[in-house]
Amino acid sequence: QEPLMRISAPLAQAQLIETAILNIVNFQTLIASKTSHIISAAKGADILEFGLRRAQGCDAGFYGARASYIAGAAGTSNVLAGKHLGIPVKGTHSHSYVMSFECELDAFMNYAKAYPDTCLLLVDTYNTIESGVPNAIKVFDQLRKSGHEPVGIRIDSGDLAYISKKARQMLDDAGYEKAQICASGDLDEYVIEDLLIQGAKIDSFGVGTRLITGWDNPALGGVYKM
Repeated sequence: QEPLMRISAPLAQAQLIETAILNIVNFQTLIASKTSHIISAAKGADILEFGLRRAQGCDAGFYGARASYIAGAAGTSNVLAGKHLGIPVKGTHSHSYVMSFECELDAFMNYAKAYPDTCLLLVDTYNTIESGVPNAIKVFDQLRKSGHEPVGIRIDSGDLAYISKKARQMLDDAGYEKAQICASGDLDEYVIEDLLIQGAKIDSFGVGTRLITGWDNPALGGVYKM
């Protein structure tokens, strides 16, 4: 029963800022709260804010990234928020990047050349187990020969629990025990909790739509009383 903030001002001035204060505080508190729920469900795995493309406006994406970081997110895919707010920028390439090349392996090789020290490959564009992970391992071998170590892979679709277990075994067998597995794709605290119950081998979660929109509770009913 304590207020989030108190404002002292002449009546007209205090009234004038009501809408702005409610908009700023309610939205960012909502996103910070949602992020906190997701972090709690993740049991120590990193949570990355991936919501810009699904945010309800670019400003919401920018300030939502800020709110999620305040709540404990490890980073954001929003490079503008990274530039202006100092939030660590995390992420990888898109499916369209992979599809712009003649083959998946060429896409991975070119990405690794551009980002040899932060190489996280999205492996589910075609077939995660049959082509994505094997091609990633080929690229990781080349990186290691040139003196670099990969960050890992990202999986964005399919049975994440099953695929992550298979991918973990494949990476370990190839000598990449420290390579991380990041998962994304319509995640929230409930999905993450279920994945962990299934024993998913996932080190970090990229959460977009259901974080940046507050999904299951899309408005915080904070009030401003004179």
